[in-house]
Amino acid sequence: MKEEQKWPHYWGTTPEQDYYDQQGIKSSKSYFTSPRGLRLFTRQWLPIVSPPRGLIFMVHGYGNDISWTFQATAIFLAQNGFACFALDLESHGRSHGLRAFVPNVDLVVQDCRFFFSFVKQNPQYETLPSFLYGESMGGAICLLIHFADPEAFHGAILVAPMCKIADAVKPKWPIPQILTFVAKFLPTLAVVPTGDLMVKSVKVEDKKVIADMNPSRYRGRPRLGTVLELLRVTDHVSRRLCDVSLPFLVLHGSADVVTDPNVSRALYEEAKSEDKTIKIYDGMMHSLLFGETDENVEIVRGDILAWLDQRCRARN
Repeated sequence: MKEEQKWPHYWGTTPEQDYYDQQGIKSSKSYFTSPRGLRLFTRQWLPIVSPPRGLIFMVHGYGNDISWTFQATAIFLAQNGFACFALDLESHGRSHGLRAFVPNVDLVVQDCRFFFSFVKQNPQYETLPSFLYGESMGGAICLLIHFADPEAFHGAILVAPMCKIADAVKPKWPIPQILTFVAKFLPTLAVVPTGDLMVKSVKVEDKKVIADMNPSRYRGRPRLGTVLELLRVTDHVSRRLCDVSLPFLVLHGSADVVTDPNVSRALYEEAKSEDKTIKIYDGMMHSLLFGETDENVEIVRGDILAWLDQRCRARN
């Protein structure tokens, strides 16, 4: 594949609906207005069988969106009987907001909770088990959703959760102190010095090319206000690991330099959940479900599906 090629979808040039038909699932997209008036882009991926085995509410990571490679996992889960729902977070993808500017994660959590609750109101879904699924920053948001309503979901799948930003991608002293001062006056300024997170996340070179084709991928430097908010949120989450009580599966690559696998280990050790599972994959990087070799991606997918299968069987 040549870098100058551009595909309309991560899978290539097949029209969207034709591709979903080929994959044996149903999918649709729409816009949803949150209580605070934000216009948010949403997607759903549904199995052909009805009713589905369970509901999975998915949250993407920083600078990402739900319409490119993030879809691959949702399609896989829908093929295996799960109804999946996701939204582009504020200022990401096709949703409203200045690109990659997230001044208040607590409001993003409210957006997610409102949308997920709206979906659950569908009578055909009322008796089904529901699970959270979050990648990177989305993993931290899933934990915040859980803290806000500990009984709302039957479990969570946390993929390289951003419970702490890895030291390898943090600016060094005294840059953080300087940026903190400047952020009070210019929070949207995109000047935080850090490398391209996609390059640090994706292992396979050909897949870096595909990831870079994403027309919605944020390529600029992180904005001051966003970085300070993520540091605040990850510090808050890391201090509340002991409050996690829902069943969860946490997955992390040992070679992840974007989020810290040791914090996932701490989550597993400190959480008061009686049902908790951790998988640390030797040598894998941040993008576990796309950026690794196809063989590694299948290993991670298999672990997720086995975990979901066991929890759904236990409820029957």
